[in-house]
Amino acid sequence: MPERKPSPEGVFAAAKRVAGQVVQTPILPFFWEGRRLWAKAECLQLGGSFKIRGATNRLTQLNEAERARGVVAFSSGNHAQGIALASRRLGIEAVIVMPSDAPAVKREATLAAGARIVEYDRSTQSREEIGARIAAESGSTLVPSFDDVDVIEGQGSAGLELGDQMRAEIGAGPDKVLVPCGGGGLSGGIALALPDAEIITVEPEGWDDMARSFDAGHPVPVPLDAPQTLCDALQTKLVSPLTYQALRQNGARGLAVSEDEVKRAMIFAARELRLVVEPGGAVALAAVLAGKAGDLTDRSAVILSGGNVDPLLYSRIIAAQATEMPR
Repeated sequence: MPERKPSPEGVFAAAKRVAGQVVQTPILPFFWEGRRLWAKAECLQLGGSFKIRGATNRLTQLNEAERARGVVAFSSGNHAQGIALASRRLGIEAVIVMPSDAPAVKREATLAAGARIVEYDRSTQSREEIGARIAAESGSTLVPSFDDVDVIEGQGSAGLELGDQMRAEIGAGPDKVLVPCGGGGLSGGIALALPDAEIITVEPEGWDDMARSFDAGHPVPVPLDAPQTLCDALQTKLVSPLTYQALRQNGARGLAVSEDEVKRAMIFAARELRLVVEPGGAVALAAVLAGKAGDLTDRSAVILSGGNVDPLLYSRIIAAQATEMPR
């Protein structure tokens, strides 16, 4: 039997499955260099990011026996919250393998949603190995953050919403969508949902393995000497063949942004959109503000994928940078 792959039909089915269980997040217009663009505010989603979409689509398809045995996931925080919230709604026990240096705000929210956390050292241990061991020992279902067909298709529901919302606003769907990219679940799902739009993945400098994979023609890992980054949500060391292929078939391309460009985007989102956006959630907007996105039209859009940022870090960025950015 051929291996199942994510598909546009699967995205449509996922959107129906998660309807009423996730927030239909708004699209907000903003102006940059004389052009009106659109921002999809997934930072206002339940759990503070798009991740509950894929988690809900995956978990609702578990049978009774699988639900009784629980689920295990690995995440720096956003997928953790999505799994924890979806599990609590469905009465499923959830274990999350989370790095010991994960932002406190994400850790606390995951615990508050009822999940149990198993910590690991991201520099010396493999979260995939730990998660697989726990699943094998307990009989629970392992739910990856992006390397899973149902998760990818669930994330794609954001793209279907964006298309519908833009058609309602301006009579046409998006022609270009910039998407934050870690493992590629969101961008891959959106590529399936919006096949006629150009998809641009955006990653932090040094962690741009999806862009490098496009150049190489196959998935390549993040270099061992990758720099530190504020974008904890995007620190994926190797993208999935599933997400890579979905994007490759769309003709997607990749960009990278600097830490300063990310901070600038967070400030812009706060000032112009009145939104709190975490570093990883702001990279697509950062690429636009830095002039890296190429030609833009009134049908171009960015995804603001998450808003789970440490309050102290956020206040420092806003206080240090706000006066430096021109209107």
